[in-house]
Amino acid sequence: MLPVSYYLIVAAIVFCIGVYGVMTLRSGIMIMMCIELMLNAANINLIAFASHFSQVNGHVFVLFSIALAAAEAAIGFAILMSIFRSKNNVNIDNINILRW
Repeated sequence: MLPVSYYLIVAAIVFCIGVYGVMTLRSGIMIMMCIELMLNAANINLIAFASHFSQVNGHVFVLFSIALAAAEAAIGFAILMSIFRSKNNVNIDNINILRW
């Protein structure tokens, strides 16, 4: 069995890739994908610690987190599609629908 530190390093790398993508990308769909990467990094941490300490709580939290991520992706994608229908663009810099 691998040490927990290996899982933590992988989760940190995945989380940093997600943060970098959220900070630099301008496409709404790509930003949602990077947020999913950050959620998956948190799931890796939960699973690593749950298996290390032989607890079931981490696995239950991961199942709830996956369900939350699926709901977030569905709602976010629906919002982006409605914006695309009205503006023909999903670039975050060009979307200003909250302004008069």
